[in-house]
Amino acid sequence: MWQGVPGQEKMLTGLGKAKRRLRLSAVQAKSQAIRNLLPRKLDPLDTFNEVAAAALALTGFQHVSRVDKMRGHSALLSALVERWRPETHTFHLSVGEVTVTLEDVSYILNLPINGEAVMSISDNSHQFLVENYIACFGREPCSQDHMLGKVNIAWVRRCRDIEPCDTQESVEWYVRAHIFYLLGTVVFPDKSITSLNSKFLPLLRDFYQILGYSWG
Repeated sequence: MWQGVPGQEKMLTGLGKAKRRLRLSAVQAKSQAIRNLLPRKLDPLDTFNEVAAAALALTGFQHVSRVDKMRGHSALLSALVERWRPETHTFHLSVGEVTVTLEDVSYILNLPINGEAVMSISDNSHQFLVENYIACFGREPCSQDHMLGKVNIAWVRRCRDIEPCDTQESVEWYVRAHIFYLLGTVVFPDKSITSLNSKFLPLLRDFYQILGYSWG
């Protein structure tokens, strides 16, 4: 029979249940891939990982993560091409001459522009690819997922989404995969819609140096 302070038994029982729920949530969080680095209104709260988001902020890519995948507008691009003057590097529009400046890029993407120059490395050798994929993501793609220095976008997304983010190394692999995806689809997109160029991988190997490059 309970002999303690009245109401204390109920309080302790509730505390024990809360601890059990907390332990259960922790186990579930480790068993599920954390997919979202940015809180969104319609996403479940347990899909937002504060540790991964903090790691992303250290790289300077947090704001550009809010930019959606770049999609070309053929009619608009054709009109701009007709208005482009290579001798002045400006667009001649009805309102006058305009051009995109580094300040514009920095304002839109909020990427660092005063760091070390971004120098891509073109190397299609198998050794180069394997070393950099393992260093950046902890795994290498199979033969059907890469070709001529490019890797399948779906494979990069899988690398990102299956990471449990339960260790510092796992968090860094997750964030690198996310940044690599952004580099190929938002920052430096090309005509390909199914693959990403591996030439930027060496710049992601040192996680704490990523912020030091002039990505803008």
